[in-house]
Amino acid sequence: MAYRRTPAAQARLDAQRASVLAAATALLSEHGYAACSVAAVAQRAGIATGSVYRCFPNKAELVAELFREVVGREVAAVRAAAAFEGDLPAQVASVIGTFAGRALRAPRLAFALLAEPVDPEVDAERLVFRLAFRDLIAGLIAEGVAAGRLPAQDPQLTAAALVGAVGEALVGPLADGGPAEQLVPALSGFALRALGHPMPPAGPDRPGGGTGR
Repeated sequence: MAYRRTPAAQARLDAQRASVLAAATALLSEHGYAACSVAAVAQRAGIATGSVYRCFPNKAELVAELFREVVGREVAAVRAAAAFEGDLPAQVASVIGTFAGRALRAPRLAFALLAEPVDPEVDAERLVFRLAFRDLIAGLIAEGVAAGRLPAQDPQLTAAALVGAVGEALVGPLADGGPAEQLVPALSGFALRALGHPMPPAGPDRPGGGTGR
């Protein structure tokens, strides 16, 4: 007969798993993927290394789950920004501002999510991350085309190109900590031009500064 954990034992394991993920999130945010060894995560969580292996069989699966959790928060934030009620330029500024603004406020974490060399299992989660943003932006583009606010185009192709371009534009500032004050508005303008919409005049009421973590 297969062993089945009692509810109390499962609750303890779930709590330990949450503690491990919290410790790994802190390490990822501070030092990147390379710092998330099982031993380092165990030390940060205050548990034995073997206890981490009770929750995750290896580092790759631990960090893949970590990516899923962190990316879920990022996608939720951008999805909320996409619900901004306003004209198309304001919506684009809201989405790009949230995506890029959050990245620039947590550069080490964002660099790990976007560009740091990782194991193949983790790279697969990175692709899921990019596809989630692509699909979200494609939905907005499709709505704009249907409403006549944008010229006819392939929403998924345009969205994929935008996600790739914005991610690539962020890599340098995230890696070297260089000045990025004008990056978010510049990316918003680029996105509008790529969509076939004229750049709106600048104004203090335009969103685009992103949201806090």
